[in-house]
Amino acid sequence: MNDLCSMRFEELQTQLLACGAKKFTASQVFAWLHQKQVTSPDEMTNISKELREKLKKNYLFSSCTIEKKLVSVYDDTVKYLFRLYDGELIESVVMQYKYGYTICVSSQVGCKMGCTFCASGIAGFVRNLLPGEILAQVYTAQRDLGIRISHIVMMGVGEPLDNFDNVMTFLSLVTDARGQNLSMRNISLSTCGVVPMIYRLMEAHLQLTLSVSLHAPNDAIRQKTMPVARRWDMETLLQACRDYTAATSRRISFEYAMISGVNDSNEHARELASQLKGMLCHVNLIPVNSVKERDYVRSGDDRIRDFIRVLEKHGINVTVRRTLGSDINASCGQLRRGETK
Repeated sequence: MNDLCSMRFEELQTQLLACGAKKFTASQVFAWLHQKQVTSPDEMTNISKELREKLKKNYLFSSCTIEKKLVSVYDDTVKYLFRLYDGELIESVVMQYKYGYTICVSSQVGCKMGCTFCASGIAGFVRNLLPGEILAQVYTAQRDLGIRISHIVMMGVGEPLDNFDNVMTFLSLVTDARGQNLSMRNISLSTCGVVPMIYRLMEAHLQLTLSVSLHAPNDAIRQKTMPVARRWDMETLLQACRDYTAATSRRISFEYAMISGVNDSNEHARELASQLKGMLCHVNLIPVNSVKERDYVRSGDDRIRDFIRVLEKHGINVTVRRTLGSDINASCGQLRRGETK
């Protein structure tokens, strides 16, 4: 069954014409879905009852319901566990910054990638999310909190580039001026390094921010912590990143989880700086999250400061990700993992 909420405007118009609707009806339905963000055709009050019944009978209307909601007492970060139409569970996190609200959305139920420091893939991969299911995370959070979300990071559960076509449709829908009308520059997409899909994304010439989960200064460490690195080595990945920045003129953000005794020495910092020399990029250091099934320990504050000094000495722009929602396990995969267990 086709999902009404996952259709670009032109496809929606074609489907509605096939249902006997007038051409202008597509604009009405699209506005109900992506401006008013209703959860059922029954709420589309300026659409005929006959058409509403056809829509309910013949189309999936993707949405998500709040299974669990946690609010941080420290910084008002909100973590959602959403239940989908088929009973599967996904996670989203809403964070408040000076510039507005950001949501971190999931792109898959589970994950195939198996990064050893991440809880997202421990329970395995189930399925890809539809474009409408990714959108539903944004819409449901906005309704629940009474806010407008201005920024999206695709860093939740799943590898976005492993669900490439659905993610591209989602990006088209969420930036459509007839709907949410979000700026592409306010969207960040994170990948663990699926090289062929980086090139496909490059060809789309989108003005989003590409974040690459690097997490190591060399292949030896990266292949131990990230299975994807055994398929595409660091040289291949970084060449794709250089090609991407050359084609799009967009700076790449390299995510680097700081793991005590694994990848956080000054020598690792010097090696990382050498790898990234001359590239349009910055490094985002992330104190690694504690995961019960793993024994990784986050680097200490002094070690992180030393790592930063080495990178900056070699001309690498570097930041440390602000830790939000620490009291509610706001990092990827932990809430769903606990619920499924």
